[in-house]
Amino acid sequence: MFKRSLLNSDTQLNRLSYYEASAQRPAPAPTLQEDLQADVLVVGGGFAGLSAALEMAQRGLSVVLLEADRIGSGASGRNGGQAIVGYASGQEPFEQQLGAADARRAWDLSVEAVELIERRIGAHGIDCDWRRGYVYVADRPAKLRALREEANALQAYGIDCEWAEGEAVRRFIDSPRYVAAAREQRSGHLHPLKYALGLARAAQAAGVRIFERSPVTHLQRGDTLLARTAGGQVRARFGVLAGNCMLPEFGPAVAPEIAPRIMPVGTYIIGTAPLEPALCERLIPGCAAVCDNNFVLDYFRFSADHRMLFGGRVSYTTMTPPRLKEVMTARMVQVFPQLQGVPVEYVWGGFVDISMNRAPDFGRLGDNLYYLQGFSGHGVALTGLAGQLVAEAVAGQAGRFDLFARLRHQAFPGGPWLRTPSLALGMLWYRVRDLTG
Repeated sequence: MFKRSLLNSDTQLNRLSYYEASAQRPAPAPTLQEDLQADVLVVGGGFAGLSAALEMAQRGLSVVLLEADRIGSGASGRNGGQAIVGYASGQEPFEQQLGAADARRAWDLSVEAVELIERRIGAHGIDCDWRRGYVYVADRPAKLRALREEANALQAYGIDCEWAEGEAVRRFIDSPRYVAAAREQRSGHLHPLKYALGLARAAQAAGVRIFERSPVTHLQRGDTLLARTAGGQVRARFGVLAGNCMLPEFGPAVAPEIAPRIMPVGTYIIGTAPLEPALCERLIPGCAAVCDNNFVLDYFRFSADHRMLFGGRVSYTTMTPPRLKEVMTARMVQVFPQLQGVPVEYVWGGFVDISMNRAPDFGRLGDNLYYLQGFSGHGVALTGLAGQLVAEAVAGQAGRFDLFARLRHQAFPGGPWLRTPSLALGMLWYRVRDLTG
């Protein structure tokens, strides 16, 4: 998840994301200043935590949600807005560890995750610019072969996929950069902050008590969990940790044993001035979301008000790359020369959490403390599903949650001091391979 803006405090760039500038936030929820008791404590006010809280409340449980900052202030309110079927890891970890039948169950759950977004939008009247349509692209012959395999896999798993290569690619995306493309209509995109705020409203309407700017400073485990903040405390029978890579920053004593299994990776987005609607339709017919299949990838789409939102340019060192606006704009113009000279009005970034094998990492700590992390860039859809699955588990129906809990995960090598430089070196190798492979 994006922890917070990665842009330096002295930057000349717009420090607001496009999403913050275009959404209407309500007044802040209160800070916890009392002692409470609940059936369930949820730590983290992003998609996963809000989804879990909503699902628990709908099952009749009393829920308190503690957010260290504001609702959706992390990855859930800053990401690329792309809701994609499947997993960042691909199916390999599921097939190798779980077998063919359960790998297929996991795949079907990823499709259900996208459908769950649509159901929640409809059920709770969330206006978040949801739109179906997704295009996968390859920028050279070696990547064309990999994309073809991915398109075949989508077909094998029941996702209708249109294929194009050479000049026919222009049917899906009017760019000289790509040699092949595959389009499907099960995935889609939305305004992530509007969606997060809509989930928060739905959760509060269901009875969830939300407290913002209330980081957990200590979590005592046992038959009853006790979470302390600077101003109060919450006792609960069950707990859900949904802070992802925020947990080590705001609560190092909360769950130290799971922190080494995820790493924060910085990713960045620029937003242009509004464009002519006809130009948007010409560049990406149907206004689908787009992503290439490089390891260090570009992802982009048009907003509802016709801005190009272009993401990529990852950082594995927690440092903001230099000349970010210029570099990102150059990457965008390589894809769409038609956007040369278009003003860039927004530049923002933040951390997403990744697991070692890029598969989601869900599990338990003891009998009553659950955690959801490792969404690895596929969190827009999977976080919502994760919240539903953990609610099922708390309610005594743990089969679907345990499908994911059976996945084995390794810690990143290097310990707390060397993990980041080790990852940066490894990602440099992948970046070189993207450029030369």
